[in-house]
This record gives sequence, C-alpha cells and structure tokens, in this order.
Amino acid sequence: MSRLVTRRLDCGMPLIVESIPGVRSVAVAWYVPAGSATEPVDRLGLGAMWSELLQRGCGDLDSRGQADALDRLGMSRSVENGTLFMRFGFTLVGSRLSESMPIMADMVRRPRFDEDSIEPVRDLSMQAIESLKDEPAERASLTLRERHNPPPINRSGMGTPETLAKITRADLLDGWHERTRPEGAILAVAGEVDSAGGPDGIARTFNTLLADWRGGSTEPLMGLAEQRGSYHHISDTSAQVHIVLAYDAPNEISDDAPSERVLSSVLSGGMSARLFTEVREKRGLCYSVSQSFAAERDWGQCSAYVGTTPERAQESLNVLVAELRKAVGPAAEITPEEFAVALTGMKSRIIFSGESTSARAHTLASDQHKRGRPRSLDEIAAVYDALTPEKVNAYVKRRAIGPITIVTLGQTPLQPPM
Repeated sequence: MSRLVTRRLDCGMPLIVESIPGVRSVAVAWYVPAGSATEPVDRLGLGAMWSELLQRGCGDLDSRGQADALDRLGMSRSVENGTLFMRFGFTLVGSRLSESMPIMADMVRRPRFDEDSIEPVRDLSMQAIESLKDEPAERASLTLRERHNPPPINRSGMGTPETLAKITRADLLDGWHERTRPEGAILAVAGEVDSAGGPDGIARTFNTLLADWRGGSTEPLMGLAEQRGSYHHISDTSAQVHIVLAYDAPNEISDDAPSERVLSSVLSGGMSARLFTEVREKRGLCYSVSQSFAAERDWGQCSAYVGTTPERAQESLNVLVAELRKAVGPAAEITPEEFAVALTGMKSRIIFSGESTSARAHTLASDQHKRGRPRSLDEIAAVYDALTPEKVNAYVKRRAIGPITIVTLGQTPLQPPM
C-alpha cells in the first residue's frame, strides 16, 4: 500500500511524497509559477525559450556538462511550458534520487542562460511558429483557445516572431528569478523513495539545497473573454476542413466534475461512443471526431474537433452541435450500458496512472494546485465508485451547454448553428 506524506519546506514550498511499494523508479514533478500567463505582453515567448534553455546549462555545468551529468544518472527529464506553471519532470532509478537532487535544484534556482545558447533557442522558437503552417488542426485549436479563454490564459505559449525577437538575456534571467518563488511552487515525488531517506530525508536535502530561496508570486489576473460564443473562419487552401469548438464546463473542485467526465466519456470514449457513432459511423461525415473535458482549479472547458472534407463540413458541424446539445437538458439521459462502459474506462485509467511513477508525481502536483492537497489513488477511485446512473443523469438533465465558440479552417466559411 502506498504512503502519502505532505511537508512544507522551510522555504514555504509544499513537498508531497508518495512511497509506492514494488517499484524501483522514482519520479519528481516540480511546478514553478512561470507559465505563459505570467509573461509581459511585449515579451511573449519567454516560456518557450526558458523550456529549452533550462536544459542547456545550470550551476557550474555548461550545456554539455548538464546533459552528461543527467545521462550519468540515467535520468529522463522534461521541461514543459504550461499556462500557469513551468513543469519540470524527472524520472530515474530510486537508488540515485539523493545524488540527483542537487542538479534538479540547480536547474530551477541556477539556470545559466548562456549567451551562446540564446540565439539557437530563439531560432527553434521561431521555427515552431513557422511550422504551424503545416499543422492546420493545431492552428485552428490555438485560435479557438485565443478566442474562447480570457486573457492571459488564452495564450499559445509560443509567443510571436515580433516578441521573440525582442527578448534579451537580461529578460530571460530577470524574468525567471522574478517568477520562480517557493510560495506558489509545488514539488511532488512518487515511487521508490526509501533510498533517499523517505519523506523526512528528501525534505532535509531540499531544505539544505534551497536554504536561500524565499518569497511568493502573484497569480495573473483574468481579463474578459470578449470573443467567447462567436464564430471565426480561417481561410486556407487545404483540401480538408478542420472544425473546433469550445464551451464552458465545471471546474476541478466542483462536485459536478466527475459526472461531467462520465458525460464526456459517453460522447467520445471510444468507437462505441455517441459522436463516433452518429457523426462518422452512421453518416460517414468525417474521418475524425472527438470531444474532451479539461478542468482547472478556477475553470473548466469542453472542446470538440471534427476533421472532414469541404462537401461534408457544414453537415458535420450541424450534427456535432446537435449531438452535444442533445446530450444535456431535461430530455437527455445516459443509459445504464453507457454509464457502465464509461465508468470502466475511467477506473482503468486510474489504475494505469498508478503504475507510472511519472504520472503519479504529476497528478500529486496537479491535485495540490487545483485542490490544495494531494489525493491517494483510493480516494480518487472512491469518487467514481460513488457515482450512480441516477446521480449522473440528474446532472445531465440540469446541464446546459451555454455559449459555444466555433473556429473553422478551410476554403469556405460555414454557417454556425448558433
């Protein structure tokens, strides 16, 4: 049975440690409040550059030295530029956790941002923007995000060519140290932690490594989503049409979030789900259709996608919106069979996530941010064990879609079924 312990380090950062019996690996998820929503409007793209530069030298190690040191530890690592957080991920054999913690701390606290690395990283960031020309579905999705979400959480995180060109080494250094404060950061460790002394040993080590780290960060203020509920078309010569839409949903801490996940699974949980059956299988309108639900601490969102041809695009959009609306309201109902299939799939994903130390570490960090505390797998599973068809249907019947933001990409605009 796993053991879940929470400590608050001397610097003020929460440390969550879960010991998982029977595994040899350990994973660390370290979230620091330096996401794209915190960037100045004239320096958008800082996070895109940070996510590369943080892996190109820290402390006394240059880019090659850092890579060699991490490889010697057998550590897989990632740095992801998120909306609210820069998310570090580390996975390695548990017996080497103690000797790996200093370099983890240096990556967060002492990144070098060497001058000779900045231009190559800037070029990579520019190329990522340029590559969107060949990714029409991604372009449509980023435009949807920009129009549906309020600023600054509507940003792509990529920046623009104009703002990337303005970023200096001083911007990178000063901006990083201004944002990366312990009060607002989250550190989660999951797996074989006994070799590092368990929760107490890990806490002692990080208290020493982070002895001079102090301060807090301010969360970004949300603006108004003035284009939410609107329709926008992106003209493109593509032979395909990409349709994306979004509408609001419960936030993570809402009691309705578990029922919304069941509804989302009924709509798009596999080849037997409603959207695949109605839009693709019965009518042959598209080659791809999907719907998903994502929840943050303060907001939630459902999004849907259809990839189709120009001839079938209008009907595809009409049927998609009709099915989404038909799934909620007083006349809507999820059948016992749909409920059982959805719940089985969701419980399977919970079990699978528990078998990955990396997934567990990130789930613990995410729970700490969204809920103010981590949850065990048993607690998460108990939420879905408590669901019944009657409870989910009671939610579905009072659920309303609300304003739908639609973006299409293709040769000809469509008529939105607003």
